[in-house]
Amino acid sequence: MLEPAGRVAMVSGASRGIGRAVADRLSRAGYRISAGLRDPRAAPDGWYACRYDAEKSGSEEAWTAATLDQFGRIDVLVNAAGINPMARFLDPDETAFDALMAVNVKAPMRVIRAAWPHLVASGSGRIVNIASLSGKRVRNDNAGYAIAKAALISLTQAVRREGWEHGIRATAFCPGFVETDMTAHVTKQPREMMSRPEDVAAVIETLVRLPNTASVAELLLNCRHEDML
Repeated sequence: MLEPAGRVAMVSGASRGIGRAVADRLSRAGYRISAGLRDPRAAPDGWYACRYDAEKSGSEEAWTAATLDQFGRIDVLVNAAGINPMARFLDPDETAFDALMAVNVKAPMRVIRAAWPHLVASGSGRIVNIASLSGKRVRNDNAGYAIAKAALISLTQAVRREGWEHGIRATAFCPGFVETDMTAHVTKQPREMMSRPEDVAAVIETLVRLPNTASVAELLLNCRHEDML
């Protein structure tokens, strides 16, 4: 297992939900945290907080540069920022679909590109993209969300291929229902029976601490039984 001491983790979407839990978990494990948030004031003491807006191209460059100025290195990147507006397949208005692709696919790609040379320099760079079981199957009307998360999984595979010889290991983390604000509208699954953000964070800590010889391409986490998932 990789020792966290001195290693720097960039975590997007760190103001709440999975991102907040991951940043908190890695911080307590000894990682130095660079939290990417729309409002840096939402970060607790002890984190290095930077403004990052997944909807704005160029925001990732500023966040990466600020992280390097603060810590001098980048070892881990967790892309947890995401949105979930309804985008039905037959909707003629593609505004929500375009937003899903921009925030859930292109934004993580841009952050990875910005951090890439520094993850290469680490020799054991780790990338975790928070995808979804929705990227593995479609069970509701939000086809746009499922398409975007499937694309994020494919992006992760491309990153694994490109970064392998440089020691970069990437994982598409695919949870089902997690008790966060994003699932506040869900009624078919009791909230007490959803996965907890803290449990997701525990798994992600394990992923980023694995050595180069133990790579996990995809990890599926479900709070209920589904055949093959």
